[in-house]
Amino acid sequence: MHTPDDYIAVFDSGVGGISVLRQLRRIMPQENYLYFGDSANAPYGSRSTEDVRRLTLAAAERIFASYPVKALVVACNTATSAAIGLLREKYPEKIIIGIEPAVKLAADLFPGGRIGVMATEVTLREEKFDILAHRFDTQCTVTRIPAPGLVQFIEANRRDANETKAFLRQLLAPYIGKLDALVLGCTHYPFVKHNIQDILGPQTRVIHGGEGTARETKRRLRLAGLLRQGEGKVIIKNSLGDPEIIRLCYELLG
Repeated sequence: MHTPDDYIAVFDSGVGGISVLRQLRRIMPQENYLYFGDSANAPYGSRSTEDVRRLTLAAAERIFASYPVKALVVACNTATSAAIGLLREKYPEKIIIGIEPAVKLAADLFPGGRIGVMATEVTLREEKFDILAHRFDTQCTVTRIPAPGLVQFIEANRRDANETKAFLRQLLAPYIGKLDALVLGCTHYPFVKHNIQDILGPQTRVIHGGEGTARETKRRLRLAGLLRQGEGKVIIKNSLGDPEIIRLCYELLG
């Protein structure tokens, strides 16, 4: 039996899901949050689908065994793409919220527009993304932009390092002036959004889906009568077991 005082667990392959946790806390500051990042196995985006499923299910089992959890937010596009269905089958009694690239928002903002989706290789190759992209085939042009290696820069706290900026410039150079919107399809990427925006310029809107995920989580908790009152708290755990990664998470949380 769940209670309002139980935790909202937020899971990511590393530190990226902190960008979603920030939105959750902004919308529901009264809630108790447990954040678990699997940095020991990051990045998920270059792994096989089977690996991502195995790691995601193992993380969920660890989370549910350790804390009373009323909702699990899978704040990782890669894990959502590969494993959200399996999680919901295994834990039908839990509220389980995933995240997906905000293609709908981009298409609504730019009807007939040119939409880039920058994400991990797993996210872009999964059937879940194919279905999402095809929903908007007649409304806009969707271009897939894989960004292998970017997660590692962010996990290493090198968001503003010269090599990170050089990586982004090389990746995005073909798209300068050719996109109306760029959707950030990995929760790590909002932490370099300012660098991406500088490269693409003001003519391209940079969008990510953390706020939509937070609002859906609140809606589901309200329907279940599980919204909490009072002052909330945040616990951050990481599979890496390194105090430095915990410090980075709190720094990113702000």
